[in-house]
Amino acid sequence: MSFAREASRAIRSTFVLWVIAAVIYPFVMITLGQIVFPYQANGSLIKDSRGQVLGSALIGQPFTSDRYFNSRPSTTSYSTADPKKDDAKVLQTGVSGASNLAPSNSALIERIKNENLKSLNNVGIPPTADLVYTSGSSLDPHITPVAARAQIQRIAKARGLQAQQLENLINQNTDGRFLGIFGEPGVNIVKLNLALDKMKSASAY
Repeated sequence: MSFAREASRAIRSTFVLWVIAAVIYPFVMITLGQIVFPYQANGSLIKDSRGQVLGSALIGQPFTSDRYFNSRPSTTSYSTADPKKDDAKVLQTGVSGASNLAPSNSALIERIKNENLKSLNNVGIPPTADLVYTSGSSLDPHITPVAARAQIQRIAKARGLQAQQLENLINQNTDGRFLGIFGEPGVNIVKLNLALDKMKSASAY
């Protein structure tokens, strides 16, 4: 068999595989995603009653007000910092990622003691692991139900609500284990705070 024929066959095979892998397969996956999983395929966007996008269920947001359930700490401030005005250097590790500081690193110990723990003590929130330590991505939208319940008294006082109302709200917004066995229950902080605002507007106190 001649070299020209072998080269022609190789070129045709490459072209066919390229069409299948780079054109047909992505198009099929995009179409399937839009039909079967449109919410997930479009970024799991969270919208308010007016249809305005408030964020994504996959990415946390920095909540620090007494009127809201606070998020877990983030080395990147959940990527909300302005790179041109990043005086605190929260984006020094990139828009996503941990600080990569060892447990014995003095800077990490200093931040935990004098920032994270101090801020929790100042507002009377019992410290939990996820309210003290950052996640690996610094974008984690979830906190544990224990961390959410630790904030009930502060929010109840700020909003004039009953503690039981907030307890019920947390239970309603707690995601269980995947397939009932994988992972741990978690509370999506963005969804929880959105539900908190809805509860206030729907009731008279």
